[in-house]
Amino acid sequence: MQHSDTLALSLELLKQPSVTPVDHHCQTIIADRLTQIGFEIEPMRFEDVDNLWARKGTASPVFCFAGHTDVVPTGKLEAWDSAPFEPEIRDQKLYGRGSADMKTALAAMVVATERFVAKYPDHQGSIAYLITSDEEGPSINGTVKVVETLEARQEKITWCLVGEPSSTNELGDIIKNGRRGSLNGVLTVQGKQGHVAYPHLARNPIHLAASALDTLCKEVWDNGNEYFPATSFQISNIQAGTGATNVIPDTLTVTFNFRYSTEVTADILQQRVYAILDQYQLDYHIDWTLSGLPFLTPVGELVNAAKQAIETVTGRQTTLSTSGGTSDGRFIAPTGAQVIELGVLNATIHQINEHVNVNDLEPLAEIYEQILINLLT
Repeated sequence: MQHSDTLALSLELLKQPSVTPVDHHCQTIIADRLTQIGFEIEPMRFEDVDNLWARKGTASPVFCFAGHTDVVPTGKLEAWDSAPFEPEIRDQKLYGRGSADMKTALAAMVVATERFVAKYPDHQGSIAYLITSDEEGPSINGTVKVVETLEARQEKITWCLVGEPSSTNELGDIIKNGRRGSLNGVLTVQGKQGHVAYPHLARNPIHLAASALDTLCKEVWDNGNEYFPATSFQISNIQAGTGATNVIPDTLTVTFNFRYSTEVTADILQQRVYAILDQYQLDYHIDWTLSGLPFLTPVGELVNAAKQAIETVTGRQTTLSTSGGTSDGRFIAPTGAQVIELGVLNATIHQINEHVNVNDLEPLAEIYEQILINLLT
């Protein structure tokens, strides 16, 4: 069967079992294609993570395609209707791990770039690629390290398009022009172990912390703003107990997360949590981890170029959004780059039988190409 350019490259990438942090030749496949159209290729390996920085041109402005070749684990193989790394097309849907998140977007980027360079060999500025295999993992040796390297040598990205699956119902209906910050906390409340029949001789940390946790859950942290929804607090795990029914535990551990807007900072949230917990006179401590700062790209050159490209290719009006989880855009935006996320539908990401609509692949490549035309010609 004759496949489109974008579908053919997608199939090649989807056959690679690149479970994070393993790249499994995906970046080599991409680099080989880019080399043929004049890109300088610079592999950057940090610890066990492969990264790729590729650039065509030396002038500014710099338009960068960013993304990741690693995918999440497959889950139970027997639950899949077809092997996750043997991509199949059924009913005009392409099935395989990474089909939505985000190998088809990578393929569309490459095809779009090839077509653009062929039509506009003397285009303005530069085109770059920042590809990692550490987005689905701890994100320690991936994009953040590449950005540090670029910053150290004063190599700046002007506009960055991250190929994360941003669309909700139709291709291009959503552009992510920012993301909320992510602040994690592990709260440990100390009590005193004892027999449940003699509670006066013990201190039950679950009982002691219950009212405080209820207050945290009910707290209004902010009301959001034009671009961001209100900050949310969510408890994701609670652990206590020895496993016996007749023992009051000595400690309670609560794992929680803030997805926060630009109306607050991580420091402000931490201080407010401390103030609430202190009201209940708990013996506690918190281990904090800041996963990412919030970022926002207001309407401007990049957002307008993307909106116009989507309308040109699909006739569709797009909506700006900052919802969802984090992405590697959080590492690129602080350098001063304008950053957006634009890709296929996100309905099946990380799921069993992950898939995308085959008919969305060529239009996505056309949208990417039109963005390059809008910005670099």
